[in-house]
Amino acid sequence: MTQQIELNGNISETQLGQRLDQALAECFPDYSRSRIKEWILAENVTLDGRIASKPREKVVGGEQIRIVAELEDEVTSRPQDIPLNIVYEDEDILVINKTADLVVHPGAGNMDGTVLNALLHHCPEIVNVPRAGIVHRLDKDTTGLMVVAKTVPAQTHLVSRLQARDITREYEAIAHGMMTAGGLVDEPIGRHPQRRTHMAVTEIGKPAVTHYRVAEKFRAHTRLRLRLETGRTHQIRVHMAHLGHPLIGDPFYSGRPRPLKGASEDLRNAIRGFGRQALHAAMLRLEHPMTGELMTWQAPIPDDMVKLTELLRTDTQEHGFDY
Repeated sequence: MTQQIELNGNISETQLGQRLDQALAECFPDYSRSRIKEWILAENVTLDGRIASKPREKVVGGEQIRIVAELEDEVTSRPQDIPLNIVYEDEDILVINKTADLVVHPGAGNMDGTVLNALLHHCPEIVNVPRAGIVHRLDKDTTGLMVVAKTVPAQTHLVSRLQARDITREYEAIAHGMMTAGGLVDEPIGRHPQRRTHMAVTEIGKPAVTHYRVAEKFRAHTRLRLRLETGRTHQIRVHMAHLGHPLIGDPFYSGRPRPLKGASEDLRNAIRGFGRQALHAAMLRLEHPMTGELMTWQAPIPDDMVKLTELLRTDTQEHGFDY
């Protein structure tokens, strides 16, 4: 499905010297700069009646703009009736509490059965929004809060706020080893040089910043509260492993868990059998893209992490540790 759009406007005098794609992105904030660049290259843009085909062209101010283009659906996946735990929804956005084992976006090995497929069923008009409105992702087995845009303007705004680091995302995690204090990890993350499905701290990676604090100390593990400043793939998992404190259950970065001396059979089984990284997106705070209202959501810690925490707490008390 495609829809033809026509946009008309004027370059402001204050935009003198700006690149054309930058100026148009400011004139038409409902559309991303990358989409506008595509329209310029496709010769869908005219300035004062002439075709403008160079995104780098400088504007002088006062030019009349006309854009005639086709807005194509960017989603080719099929709708599927997959339950979503929706914690908030209005005309512009929805917030979900993602369960474990649910992939966010189709990819190799997971072409359907994803959050995107579920969104297309729940909200069919979201097919007109790039990536079905998905603004940020959670790893497959990470649980917790995600915001989804239901309209192009809402998505454009949320993506820009995410890039400006104006959306707060806090996570709960359980890591191997006892950490004495919180801190900050400011280490670039990029593709692992040998294992291409993994990420790693690398000098040639993209900037990545994770804040963390100790929420609870156990005998040989730590419950953490973390806040993302950036959003790199596997960021928390990679940064915690880099510190020598990988997350319990992480199939990529934790390695083989060491036996915990003196632990109960229940605790040993719980650690050994924890089938996913112990990571949960617990809090999300943002300004509503249309109203500007500051909104906050909390997602309760999932049962598997609650049970593991209780076993670790009991073990710590039984061995005479008091933090």
